[in-house]
Amino acid sequence: MTNASSSPSPKSALLIPYSSARLSLPNRIVLAPMSRHRAHEDGTPLPVVADFYAQRAEAGLLITEGIWPHRRGQSGWRIPGLETEAHVAGWRAVTEAVHARGGRIFAQLMHGGRQGHPRSRVLGDVPAGPSPVPTPGPLHVKDGKAEPPVPREMTVDDIRTAIDDHVAAARNAIRAGFDGVEIHGANSYLTHQFLADNTNLRTDAYGRDKTLFARELVTAVADAIGAERLGLRLSPGNPQFGMVEHDPAPRYRALLDALDPLGLAYLHLTDNDDYPALADLRPRWSGTLIANVGENHEPTTQEQGEGTLAAGHAELVSYGRAFLTHPDLPARIAANDPLATPIDMAHLYTHGAEGYTDYPTMEEERERERKREKETATAESRTRVLSGAAGR
Repeated sequence: MTNASSSPSPKSALLIPYSSARLSLPNRIVLAPMSRHRAHEDGTPLPVVADFYAQRAEAGLLITEGIWPHRRGQSGWRIPGLETEAHVAGWRAVTEAVHARGGRIFAQLMHGGRQGHPRSRVLGDVPAGPSPVPTPGPLHVKDGKAEPPVPREMTVDDIRTAIDDHVAAARNAIRAGFDGVEIHGANSYLTHQFLADNTNLRTDAYGRDKTLFARELVTAVADAIGAERLGLRLSPGNPQFGMVEHDPAPRYRALLDALDPLGLAYLHLTDNDDYPALADLRPRWSGTLIANVGENHEPTTQEQGEGTLAAGHAELVSYGRAFLTHPDLPARIAANDPLATPIDMAHLYTHGAEGYTDYPTMEEERERERKREKETATAESRTRVLSGAAGR
């Protein structure tokens, strides 16, 4: 990417407004959900979380980090929840800050399933998943690292409870002022665990049809809050955290065929090196599709986002790491900025503003540069004056 030249460049396709029966967005740039661990120990988001999302409110759509629907689904320490009144109040501060800046924000509900450890859970218990298959270790826990526990196999009652927990949390999200909810069905969490071959070894209905849990969950939440306020994220074939899907295409085609008639707000889909999910599944989804092409790759560039739109694979593109370090990402894309600000890795998962809300906007960077140039010019002028005085 090059910096803006003297001649005006054509408007990026990423900046063209988008409207559907469910969404009305000023541009096609979406903030991808990314865990940042900025919550109190009970799961209430810290005040700085409102600052983070408000800074990025110029996105077409913001999707929050994964939020546990109930402490039974907590996957990590200081990951936020949407179970209690304190959680609802904390998230209401976030949605109000975003809406005050004209933004739109969905809450991502993320049940960890087998993901988690007693040392990182409010309940202090062993997590449960579709089958007693542990996550590859070691795991980062509250006080260091630990080997993963063997998860408890969920009973049918556990499965129904997990669905009820999602429904309750989705209703809490709407009470907190969110514009909608995204179910996290990707990246090794509970719904993905039911879809994958190696984490769902069940012999009951949920094992014979690995799409059953996802279908029941999405339908239940859509019935509770309205399909127009519900999105779904999927990552077919994603191998993160030891997930194995030998032939994802037939399973995900069947899942989309079942869910497409519901009329969800959107499908949020990641691509994969071994399975081109965007190209394969786009024709099976009649509604809005958000593409994420950076999963397990380098951060998504402006050109990649524009190429995804041009190929017809999606109407919207989600950005993760590029949006972490560039809070004004739409403005930077408009200016053809190189998106080169590095991530502060030392503070990526700490709990304060550093490495979270202290990344500069493009205008702030320019102001700093102008200040440096002025200081340099002043210093050089002073040096010349002193040199002239010494020569007299």
